[in-house]
Amino acid sequence: MAGNPKSALEKIQAAEVAWSQLAPERRLADMTLEEFRALIAPSFAARERIAQLQNELLEAQAERDRADQVSLAARMRVVAAVLADAALGPDSALYEAMGYTRKSERRSGLTRKSKGGTPPGEGPKPKAGASS
Repeated sequence: MAGNPKSALEKIQAAEVAWSQLAPERRLADMTLEEFRALIAPSFAARERIAQLQNELLEAQAERDRADQVSLAARMRVVAAVLADAALGPDSALYEAMGYTRKSERRSGLTRKSKGGTPPGEGPKPKAGASS
């Protein structure tokens, strides 16, 4: 058996073409050229089926992507409705369950940097092994 399907197909086709061009009337391996063609036909049929399935897969993926766009737009409207609802809002369990962080659990994000680059009371650290 060939190492990969492409090389197998190339070998099968090469044998069929060579036989048909150089010795079409000759019986080889106790079969005629037409019998050989009938024997190798399933290899070509399987490849055609694979190509059809790959095309179907591509179409199904495109269909999924189109459906996801509609679904994500609807999801955004639902999240906006949760935020706008006075009984729910940005601090509700529903908002959190939808994958968001409640407003009350958010950190401010504010950080204050010290003047001079080092915190007060800490000077530059001496290097190890250095004597003063």
